[in-house]
This record gives sequence, structure tokens and C-alpha cells, in this order.
Amino acid sequence: MNRRHCFLAILTFATLAQGHAEDVTMPSRGLCAHRGAMSTHPENTVPAFLEAVRLGAHMIEFDVQLTKDGALVLMHDGTVDRTTDGKGKVSDLTLAEIKALDAGAKMDARFAGTRIPTFEEALAVFPNNVWLNCHLKGGAALGEATAKVIAKTGRKHQAFLAATADAAKAARAVVPDILICNMERQNESIAYARETIAMKAQFIQLLGKGEVPLDAVKLLHAAGVRVNYYHDETPEGLRRQWNAGVNFPLVNDLAKAISVAHEFGIKPLVPQP
Repeated sequence: MNRRHCFLAILTFATLAQGHAEDVTMPSRGLCAHRGAMSTHPENTVPAFLEAVRLGAHMIEFDVQLTKDGALVLMHDGTVDRTTDGKGKVSDLTLAEIKALDAGAKMDARFAGTRIPTFEEALAVFPNNVWLNCHLKGGAALGEATAKVIAKTGRKHQAFLAATADAAKAARAVVPDILICNMERQNESIAYARETIAMKAQFIQLLGKGEVPLDAVKLLHAAGVRVNYYHDETPEGLRRQWNAGVNFPLVNDLAKAISVAHEFGIKPLVPQP
């Protein structure tokens, strides 16, 4: 996708996102595009998100951090070294310094010039009916700042914070009805499930290699908690997860996983205004 098409797509989805949240039907299960369509596009960038939307992702996961001057940007690692042409910790760089980096060329020359998006720039490209899995790479200050942006941009119906307890508490202090995915993982799955239910989180993200704790999933579903799972995107692993009641497996290669989703009657998501 060239820059002109990318810009037009951003405008299109920004317009779609202006729809009324009460009219939006959110997916009950499907595929979560981990860091966007990261197998073919630069992770945590607008091109990766637009490709995930094009392919029909039901949920899109990305990572949020604070810069030195308090801006919210998308980056998985603590440093910019792996994915950009720069070096240094995100927390030691200003937004201007972050924006000067090339976040695409290391993936492929055709993505040269791709920039690290701010949180608001990323939100602007998403349709109104895809779940937004905002993985917070930080504590209370990040939780508060991210929740405020979600509320300001009218995304509370679809964006949730995958956060530790301190970040979740701070987020709820400023936006009480913010959606939370409990990332305070426990070694024992039932304990993790019970803690998630007790904190009134709306999502949980189980961690494993395809084996799903059935008792925990039943407990979570009874309490209305949606279950994400990381990470086994083999066809066999995806089948085990959906058969066990997982709502959203996280996948790196969305295109390959879609064929397995079809076996379960899960169709690519159509953007909804």
C-alpha cells in the first residue's frame, strides 16, 4: 500500500469510527492480529493495522508506551533498536525524536519511511467494530493517560487495556468504565481466572502452547469474561483453542489463520460504521 492509499484508508476508517457506539455489534470470537499483520508488515504501524483490517481481523493488539515528554506511542520493545533505524529507550526519547525514525525499512524496503504512530494516530485508522487490545508497557501513569485518550476519542466500547493491576487501577480512577484485560498472570489458571473475575475485568489473556484449561474457561465464561490466548497459531492449536471456548487467539500470520477460522463459521470482519 503506497502512502496515498494509506492516507485515504486512514480518512475512510476515521470517518467510519465516528459512528455511534450503541449501534455497534462487537465480535464474540475470532482472530486477534498480534501487533497488526506483523508477519508481512512492520509491527505496531499503520500499514500493519490497515492490512489487519483488510484481512478481516476481529481484534487487533498493539503496544503502548510513554515517551520522555509524555506522548503515547506504539512500540513493543523497551528500545527502538530492533524495529527502527534508531537506538535508545523509548522512555529516553522525545516524541520528535521518535517521529524522526524509520520504522518500516528493516521489515522491507517497500515500507521505508513508515513512522512510529502515536496512540491517537493508530486509533484513527480503526473501524468502529474491531476490538482494540491495547497492551500497556508501563504502570499507573500510562494507564491513566491511555484511558483518557480512549474516552476522548469515543472508543470505550471497543478499546480495552491489557494491563497490570496498578495500571488498571489508575485507568479506572479517571475512566471508571474503561474495559480491562487482566495481565497479572498467575501460575495456576483457576487462580488467574478467579482474580480476573474478582477485579471485574472484561478480558483475560491466557498464556500457553495450545493447551487450554477448560475449568478456568468455563468459570470465566460464566462470569462474562472474554478469553484471549497467546500463543499457538498452528492449525491444530487454533482448533484446540476454539473447541475449548477461547474467544480470540492471538496470531502473527493472520492470513494463514483465516482458513482455520472458516472451519468454525468465523468469517472475516466487515468494517462497520
